Amino acid sequence: MACSIGIDDVSAINAERLAYVEQLLHDAKEFVTQVYIPDLLAIAPYYLDWGAIGGGLGNYLAYGDLPTNGYRDPSSYKFPAGAILDKDLSKVYEVDLRADAEIQEFIDHSWYEYPANTKGLHPWKGETEIKYSGPKPPFEHLDTTQKYSYLKTPRWKGHAMEVGPLARVLVGYASGREDYKAVVDSTLAKLGVPATALFSTLGRTAARGLESILIADWGLEFYDQLITNIKNGDTRMATMDKFQPEKWPDKAQGVGHTEAPRGALGHWIVIEDQKIANYQLVVPTTWNASPRDGNGQLSAYESALLDTPVADVNQPVEILRTIHSFDPCLACAVHLYDSEGKQVSRTRVV
Repeated sequence: MACSIGIDDVSAINAERLAYVEQLLHDAKEFVTQVYIPDLLAIAPYYLDWGAIGGGLGNYLAYGDLPTNGYRDPSSYKFPAGAILDKDLSKVYEVDLRADAEIQEFIDHSWYEYPANTKGLHPWKGETEIKYSGPKPPFEHLDTTQKYSYLKTPRWKGHAMEVGPLARVLVGYASGREDYKAVVDSTLAKLGVPATALFSTLGRTAARGLESILIADWGLEFYDQLITNIKNGDTRMATMDKFQPEKWPDKAQGVGHTEAPRGALGHWIVIEDQKIANYQLVVPTTWNASPRDGNGQLSAYESALLDTPVADVNQPVEILRTIHSFDPCLACAVHLYDSEGKQVSRTRVV
């Protein structure tokens, strides 16, 4: 969380706390370089066949994050923003989180309802009205030709997309970033596998480690910048000049985005008369775990499981291996209601 900086203040981020943070950053880098990556490279050769399993969609999406010159300068992001389609690393498409036709959520197979004749909705126009129509437990199987999930189905320009560490690494690599190319190419060479092995369960698992190498260095880089700013007398933790509700227009809207550990995360807000009129968020697991859309397109989880060999159907560890490579968090992706279909918590601002 954001805390005030006061070098001589015991209740703020002071010199002692900053020194502790620096030590933690060095410890993290040491763990990544001396434990995590060596273990990854030692174990991976036993699972090289998984470099051809679990690839799934081949479409990857990253919103971008860790700006070095402010959020309005995407070219400065440590995590570049962009989209890749059909495993084509020769082109990275731009992503506009504000464009009405780019990111939309559909509910063709989700237990929600939209107004009549409505298809996909951009999050600024999004609605979350539950309408459960599934079977009553206990049940053996869900009918996937009908609605079968509490997750909505997000799409980028109509495409199902995968988000997460693999998407970030591929977008950085395809964007020509030398830091990404260095860690990816060296790892591929050590394992003796082609770049196509990235599009797999193995690649997805490896990408989490590869970006950790970069993040460990970036953490120390950002720390040095922080110390330099403090030495120059800049101890600001927030810019409050625009937080003056009485000067806001009658209606305003905005979007905040980040690259969470599991992938692209966006929050969209609509404000009317200084109050929140609509607030919608699309989290990484919603992208990856969502049900198919109205055109029958599978999302990342379902697509990645196709053609997965299973040695023992009573112990399908191969299924878990691929799903675990996404680091799923369904609790983040669903909306919570009680057994009667009522919202568990709702806050009204008057």
